[in-house]
Amino acid sequence: MYRAGYLRSVEWFRRRDRWFSQEQDLHGEIHCVVCQKANPPREFELHHLDYSGVQKSGETWVAGEAHQDLVACHRRCHEWIHKLLDRDPATADTGNRRTANLQVIARLQAKIASQLEQWGGQE
Repeated sequence: MYRAGYLRSVEWFRRRDRWFSQEQDLHGEIHCVVCQKANPPREFELHHLDYSGVQKSGETWVAGEAHQDLVACHRRCHEWIHKLLDRDPATADTGNRRTANLQVIARLQAKIASQLEQWGGQE
């Protein structure tokens, strides 16, 4: 229901636009939470660290996510987050979606840093 309903709703697209506007006001450039590459908003997806602000009131969705409940990521980076969240029993054992997300993101960031270090040493 969330993916087919909320993520296709007007409320979500308004919240998404507001998040990007707020993020640019706060930080200027927008960076992917995983690979740290800066891009314009149209090149990012938003990932929910926590769904607690998303609610449904009758037939209407309420986009009540706090700014810090959302993070920008490239499509591929977003897919990596979900693959680890869905497949790794260690993240499922946390019992807390925010904690699991932060652990997965940290692991992906470390993996990317390690790869960059290896590539840098090959020159």
